[in-house]
Amino acid sequence: MITVRPANERGHVSFGWLNSYHSFSFGNYYDPNHMGFRALRVINDDQVKPGAGFDTHPHRDMEILTYVLSGSLTHRDSMGNTATIGANEVQRITAGTGIFHSEFNKSATEPVHLLQIWILPDQRGLPPSYQEQSFPAETRRNQWRQIAGRDAKDGAVQIHQDVDLYASLLTAGDRLSFPLRSGRHAWLQVAQGKISLNGISLEAGDGAAINNETLLDVQAHSDTEVLLFDLA
Repeated sequence: MITVRPANERGHVSFGWLNSYHSFSFGNYYDPNHMGFRALRVINDDQVKPGAGFDTHPHRDMEILTYVLSGSLTHRDSMGNTATIGANEVQRITAGTGIFHSEFNKSATEPVHLLQIWILPDQRGLPPSYQEQSFPAETRRNQWRQIAGRDAKDGAVQIHQDVDLYASLLTAGDRLSFPLRSGRHAWLQVAQGKISLNGISLEAGDGAAINNETLLDVQAHSDTEVLLFDLA
């Protein structure tokens, strides 16, 4: 069964410096029908204007992934990490017992477009930690490239939950399949472009909750960037 979460039904906030769409309940947006999917708790589609960003704020007991689509974002945290991540890069923060961090778009001219992803960890009270990794476009072109997972295979960032996250870049006409193991679930997020998923049309910002399926068939109808979460 595939249940579509249309982009135009997501929560939305605009603060001038930030334009953000929420696939699941977040902040002042509350929807009891969309509190997350399995261990996946947040997918925020954020665009941050030049010279703006998120002031220092706390988190705890959450796996936080930042996936940059365009532009770049400068990160600072209470663990002493400072880094600027751009397109083709993924950042992972295990908030654990508690961290403070900030993200800022230092460009004077270019906005930054990113997906902020939260995954519930498999245990509370983990030691806070930080990781970033580059995934060049050619490693994601017309293939599923694992970018995060508990086992952190092939350079993927490590998360503390039974979730494997894959990314792919497709051009119009490209087609990919993904077999789902028995008892597994999936969430597919269209970051950019247009696809069909098992014959169902999806566009940028759309998501799809997937249950009781054994094979996913993804066909691109334009230049497309998609994320696929394989969940327990």
